[in-house]
Amino acid sequence: MKNTFTRRTLLRGASAGGLSLLGGALPLTALAAAAKAASDAAAKDAGDPWQRARDIAARLANPVKFRKMDYRIGDFGAEPCKLVPVKAWVSFEDQATLNTPAPGAKDCHGAIKAAIARCHAEGGGRVLIPKGDWFCAGPIVLLSNVNVHLQSGAHVYFSNDPRDYAKYGDVDCGANGKLVVSRWQSNDCLNFSSMVYAKGQDNIALTGDDWNAILDGQGGVPFGDAVVSRDKAFGAASDCWWTWKGKNATINSVAQDKSPGYAPGKLAQNQPNPANPRSLAEVAPGLAEAQRLLIQGEGDKWRADDAYLPALSEAGVPLQKRVFGLGHYLRPPMIQLIECTNVLLQGYQVTHTPFWQHHPVACRNLAIRNVYANSLGPNSDGFDPEACDTVLVEGCQFDTGDDCIAIKAGKNLDTHYGPSQNMVIQKCTMQSGHGAVTLGSEMAAGIQHVYAQDLVFENKNWATNPLNTAIRLKTNMNRGGFLRHFYVRNVSIPNGVQTSPSFYASLPGSPIASRTVATAAGAVVTFDCDYTPRADNVRTRPPEVSDVHISNVRVGNVSKDGKRLSGFQAFVLLGPVASDYNGPSPAPAVLPVRDVTISDCDFGTPANAAQPWFVYNVKGVKLSNVTIAGKRHDTVLST
Repeated sequence: MKNTFTRRTLLRGASAGGLSLLGGALPLTALAAAAKAASDAAAKDAGDPWQRARDIAARLANPVKFRKMDYRIGDFGAEPCKLVPVKAWVSFEDQATLNTPAPGAKDCHGAIKAAIARCHAEGGGRVLIPKGDWFCAGPIVLLSNVNVHLQSGAHVYFSNDPRDYAKYGDVDCGANGKLVVSRWQSNDCLNFSSMVYAKGQDNIALTGDDWNAILDGQGGVPFGDAVVSRDKAFGAASDCWWTWKGKNATINSVAQDKSPGYAPGKLAQNQPNPANPRSLAEVAPGLAEAQRLLIQGEGDKWRADDAYLPALSEAGVPLQKRVFGLGHYLRPPMIQLIECTNVLLQGYQVTHTPFWQHHPVACRNLAIRNVYANSLGPNSDGFDPEACDTVLVEGCQFDTGDDCIAIKAGKNLDTHYGPSQNMVIQKCTMQSGHGAVTLGSEMAAGIQHVYAQDLVFENKNWATNPLNTAIRLKTNMNRGGFLRHFYVRNVSIPNGVQTSPSFYASLPGSPIASRTVATAAGAVVTFDCDYTPRADNVRTRPPEVSDVHISNVRVGNVSKDGKRLSGFQAFVLLGPVASDYNGPSPAPAVLPVRDVTISDCDFGTPANAAQPWFVYNVKGVKLSNVTIAGKRHDTVLST
């Protein structure tokens, strides 16, 4: 395999992959500054934490400013396309007839790229995508001082041919394609470009007139004969981006039992990939044998792409050797922005995305406002800010196939970007999804100072594709990290959450037996510090959870099987499970979830009336004026 790395690309990779990947470390002055900032923020939160939220929102009221000059893509050769009907997947289990660009449609990628380049070179402005249907066979790459704007009625159909996102990257990886520096489920890698991409840019925006301005990833549209005939690795003509998800591991899931088009025997992200080495010794020859065996675990499951990448992180393999792209099955996010500052995402709809819908990484001063995140396919998280600082999510609507919002902060040893912090989520509406507001599971570098308020978790699809849980934390002994200073208030959940329990399989010998604790779905509030424990071979980093304060949550009931129910349980607080640890002795301290308050809440009537909550390894969880099934609770929980 050919990997072309110039000095320029290596330096670029060092920045995006982090100094720790290339043998460096963060300066002590930077660590000291970060520690002081965290200390100052904690002191401020001790007074009125919501004042900090107001300050963040005010700072991001207008994070960008552009020269008043428009660059219309039609002036650079773009032409609208004709559409034809196609039977496509629209969720895990449902198909419908959608429109897709007709064969031979003109590719507008070059015209959009040229318009952005001219706009950037001339001092910035607005690249305008007019009303109409547009076919784009490659990534839209944002540059500093450029606002890409979609008029109402503009519908950009991104190619569903994976090769179109392995053509234009900065790093030539031979047969794997020309790839970009990316991050996939919080691990750094070289991979397919996202459909909208930026790295290291300042003062950028992606905007639309309204939700009729659409960015369409065509995640459920079949590849077709023309694609698979040129690359058999893509599977059958009826397969699509979402097929690459593979087998679903959740037990007793609702509306998400299968990935579209997937069948046993097909290659997918969670199936061993023969393109990956048979031993980590081939890519990490200096790795101690005991550590190699721990990382690989038993069998060859670690050779699946979604396990092989974390294994590379655990083994300290540098970015330039973490090559995926063609021949692999790690779907790109729809919109990925890395190390950008002063960013605005506003006023458009994104739909049918191959993977996560929005994934900003290590960005500063970012506002996402009045966006409709509408994709029900596998891993279609709505907005996943990772290792970002100062973020506002306001006035958005989410209807997703995974978490609506999931705050991330690195995984395994990829913690060089630091924590996610100083984030405000307000005035948003959530429909289907795994969690409405979620923290984790990838949080190795920590999450702190997050404020969520004035939210409606409407869950309008409760009868067929319900919201699994409302307020969710997920981590485990592999993810580690910390969550602290998380504040939630004024949340309405009129149609409750999923009324049946869903589970993850536990490890052998765990005190948490499989199929007994509804951590995957069913509780209104879920703290899961034992998230999918079987998924990780290295379990040596206990997470810490503290200072979480939830107030004024109101949960309604729906009619289910002749009963009025709000969910399966009011809350599940599962602290770290010490027996999961598999590192050297002595084991580090495994601390309970602590300093949590739940006050002035009404959780409606959960189905599990005999056990309205579950707690394990918690200390001093204070319930104050908490109503469940009409009964008030004022107590302190510790286990």
